Amino acid sequence: MKVLVADPIAQDGVDIINQVAEVDVKTKLCEDELVGIIGDYDALVVRSQTQVTARVIAAGKKLVIIGRAGVGVDNIDVNAATERGIIVANAPTGNTVSAAEHTIALMLSMTRHIPQANYSLKSGQWKRADFMGTEVKGKTLGIVGLGNIGREVARRARGMEMKILAYDPFVSEERAGQLQAEMVSLEKLYREADFITLHTPLTDTTRNMIDAPQLETMKPTTRIINAARGGLINEEALVKAINEGKLAGAAIDVFCKEPCTQSILFSCDKIIVTPHLGASTTEAQVLAATEVARQIVDVLGGQPARYAVNAPFISAEAMSVLGPYLKVAKITGQLTSYLGEGNMRKIKIKYNGEIASYNTNALKAAVLGGLLDRLSEERVNMVNANSVASRRGIQVIEEKETTCENFANLITLDVETSKGDVSVAGTVLRGEPHIVKVNEFWIDIVPTGRYFLFSDHMDRPGLIGAVGKITGEADVNVSHMYLSREKPRGNALMIMALDEPLGEEDMKKILNVPDVRNAKLVKL
Repeated sequence: MKVLVADPIAQDGVDIINQVAEVDVKTKLCEDELVGIIGDYDALVVRSQTQVTARVIAAGKKLVIIGRAGVGVDNIDVNAATERGIIVANAPTGNTVSAAEHTIALMLSMTRHIPQANYSLKSGQWKRADFMGTEVKGKTLGIVGLGNIGREVARRARGMEMKILAYDPFVSEERAGQLQAEMVSLEKLYREADFITLHTPLTDTTRNMIDAPQLETMKPTTRIINAARGGLINEEALVKAINEGKLAGAAIDVFCKEPCTQSILFSCDKIIVTPHLGASTTEAQVLAATEVARQIVDVLGGQPARYAVNAPFISAEAMSVLGPYLKVAKITGQLTSYLGEGNMRKIKIKYNGEIASYNTNALKAAVLGGLLDRLSEERVNMVNANSVASRRGIQVIEEKETTCENFANLITLDVETSKGDVSVAGTVLRGEPHIVKVNEFWIDIVPTGRYFLFSDHMDRPGLIGAVGKITGEADVNVSHMYLSREKPRGNALMIMALDEPLGEEDMKKILNVPDVRNAKLVKL
């Protein structure tokens, strides 16, 4: 067997693979060069430089695994690899300690003005009075995202006697309690924290999650740290807030475009910047290389990869039955993540019909993947579904019945949260996924990549017209609408399919319509 290492990795990783395969280290290959040689290899190892495109994957006729010696897999076409039956694995824990320590280093550098003092003294100036610092003991640290890195930051902050506030809707309150962290809303965290550190992926939901409105709610003594992803903070709004004295400072390790040698952030003396050094330690590089190397060895030996990020193999017989329901499972998870509020405690997945006769691990993985898709960078599959839920302190229960009253097959997801319960059910009709039930209401919507407005309200004359008037004034077209109610003038659910999304102000107007209890904009 042959393995190609296309980006520089620690020699420790190469040595591990060498025990079972012939290793070629060929770096700085362009796409054409990679396409020309990849057909000879059983495995490919990359970091962030090499782009593993669909064209490269198609040329890798012998490839069984692509290993990324790092956390993200943005440079790998995971969908193309999955279609080809190629495992994509990463090293999600390799840089955990390194990134957590860098976060703490940035925080302390801000409080004691270390970069500025260093520059001043080396410039021949002795200005102790200009660099009066602040202790972190007794201060409140707000952690947005309690994943691997967020948890390590919390442990270190507790060692410095800080109070911890945390926001992560996919971590249970009990698990947060083990870290001596108080789970709060994002609004409360922004309002009360002395330091705010971000540890979330960059998604449509989290892009510019700290913008001018959020900065307005923070204390003027608050400092922000971002060693996660560029784009989580609106850089212009951040600089403006600091220059106007509405914020004490910031420390930024990541940027919207990298490499970054020019930025508005560089113009502000109260912002510390580093060139994406979160994972730049000798130990982290060795851990990432060895973590991915061991998975290469396991897969080449016929064993599963510990951190596979794409769907595992499903037999042709099972796929013929389960295949159409994988999309249904993911969509039920996605919709539940939009409609649910609070921290998840328990998840129950019920399978009715023929699908209940099969191993449903792949369906469970799709459900959990949909739940976590918007706010977590963890990809969930059959290999890691149970461990992901366990790490987050979430109980997952599966129920199976081979009979189904209304449909050939049905997947029902019930989620218990700290603020209540939400239930979504889906099936396949005429070859398409359909959402057929939300909580106690039977409906029928086809999720086709469009926007849906979900309105929970009291049924009364004029309410639908009032909501329609708001969408009309916003120049947003309603393509069709569904309405389900318990009884006339009773509890009701309205779903409007929209051609375009509604803005925040329009959503506030809908929430202010009398008898509208809740309204959520969802993209499915």
